Amino acid sequence: MRRIPPLSAVRVFEAAARHENFTVAAGELGMTQAAVSYQIKLLEERLGVPLFRREKKRVLLTEAGKRAAPQISGAFDTLEATFAGLRADDGAVLTISTSNTFANTWLAWRLGSFQVAHPEMAVRLLTSDKLADFVTDDVDVGIRIGSGGWPDLDEIRLIAIDYTPMCSPGFLERHGPLTPRDLMRLPRISPQEDCWSIWLREAGVDVPEERSQGGVRLDSQANEGHAAMAGQGVAMLTPFFWRNDLADGKLVRPFEQVSMWGPSYWLVYPSARRSVTKVKRFREWLLAELARDRPSPL
Repeated sequence: MRRIPPLSAVRVFEAAARHENFTVAAGELGMTQAAVSYQIKLLEERLGVPLFRREKKRVLLTEAGKRAAPQISGAFDTLEATFAGLRADDGAVLTISTSNTFANTWLAWRLGSFQVAHPEMAVRLLTSDKLADFVTDDVDVGIRIGSGGWPDLDEIRLIAIDYTPMCSPGFLERHGPLTPRDLMRLPRISPQEDCWSIWLREAGVDVPEERSQGGVRLDSQANEGHAAMAGQGVAMLTPFFWRNDLADGKLVRPFEQVSMWGPSYWLVYPSARRSVTKVKRFREWLLAELARDRPSPL
């Protein structure tokens, strides 16, 4: 066990020894001159030796104080350099956690512009549909699917999740024109997902309570969209993520109807780190990029 005097008193001694002036040290530390004198007295009593000589309106270091001052000052220099290095390391890398779908259909295509705007910063993108733990996963910001309300996190709602059936032009040519009821007999990608039954019922189709076990089941909308482009069936997709593929003719929308799902995409980060430079820069960049791409406000 280390037998070190209270660091608050040691910090006061270091400043007072540097200036040999309690008043100046008090100004540097944001304390009163009386508080500095009190801390020095506590330290001297703890050590059992005087550290300063009081002479009229000035203080001078004793021999013991002169021996201790440079070593303590050096120790504080080392601490300052260590923490400065940690701050520099922390600021040099921005770690983003997001879902596979958001990364592969939108974010990864645009991160290059953020990197160009901030060449001093490295960017690390972690893709997983599991929620990142900001304490254990070394993550700076996250883009999550949910309804909000995560404790100790700042939250900014980014995109409401809506969806409509999409398929390849070739698939539609082979099977179309389609009615919503036709979807019940055609190959559907991930037909077990809730979005299918919600959309079909809103389109007036009677959907059995027992979900279909057939069809290809994939783990993310990013994979489902690419399977649809490959002609493997009809996928339930969010138009925002696939508008470029729709514009390029890789996907088509057989129906105008778009349904909503309760959750949204959110930008989240620890409330205590909202003013960290890299977090602020990414937040500003992300919101500006989405404002350009989003067809209408939330």
